[in-house]
Amino acid sequence: MNRLDGKVALISGAARGIGAETARHMMQAGAKVVIGDVLDEQGRQTVQALARDGGDAAYAHLDVTSTDDWNAAVAQATSRFGGLDILVNNAGVFIGRGIEEASLADWQKLCSVNLTGVFLGTKLAMPALRERGQKSPHGSAIVNLASIAGLVGSQLDPLYSMTKGGVTTFTKSAALEFARKGYRIRVNSIHPGVIETDMGAQTFVARAERMSTNDVDAARQLSQASHPIGRLGTPADIANGIVFLASDDAGFMTGAGLVVDGGMTAQ
Repeated sequence: MNRLDGKVALISGAARGIGAETARHMMQAGAKVVIGDVLDEQGRQTVQALARDGGDAAYAHLDVTSTDDWNAAVAQATSRFGGLDILVNNAGVFIGRGIEEASLADWQKLCSVNLTGVFLGTKLAMPALRERGQKSPHGSAIVNLASIAGLVGSQLDPLYSMTKGGVTTFTKSAALEFARKGYRIRVNSIHPGVIETDMGAQTFVARAERMSTNDVDAARQLSQASHPIGRLGTPADIANGIVFLASDDAGFMTGAGLVVDGGMTAQ
């Protein structure tokens, strides 16, 4: 028996990167998955690739700042697959500008995706998660993508750090509220280090700018050196952690943060 047999998951920002890899790992663990994203063509290609591997997946256009899109994605999960057991609030953006350089529009973009998206996903998926949670020995699960930037300060993007700090404490608060109400929805966060994704590449560019150079390779090497384990993370490293938090193996975890950062914050 696989760890997620019979489970249905909805993952935001899952057309590529960590989200797509999480979808693949969840399907290998036995789950059915709805992939939500604004990158429609890439999202459909990801679903096709998963289907070729024998998985059962669907694509939903999902702008995480839209209540209509969230309601439609949740409805698609429940109508096609019979319910919703897992929500992964994965969608996020990184700006890479300091306090002085960032505009109000930059801040509003960060807030709308990194904070509003998590709030809406949690709020609008909650009824479906609550319903399935009553039927599961360990309830249903929400996994929020935070960051090590939500645990310690970020020199590259303090505003990003501010939003991810919000995700970190929102996770704990939502876990406590749902437990108090008896909803049987576990809520946990995962905190990646620097990962080999498009967003990770953005951090190298931002670091190079801070170094007053265009040497992105040097910035990448500096970032890698800050991880004691000796390498940058991969999407699979994070996907494995998300699958664990979503599974019954983490049935006694709620309001917790799983740090997967190659030892970066241990220093």
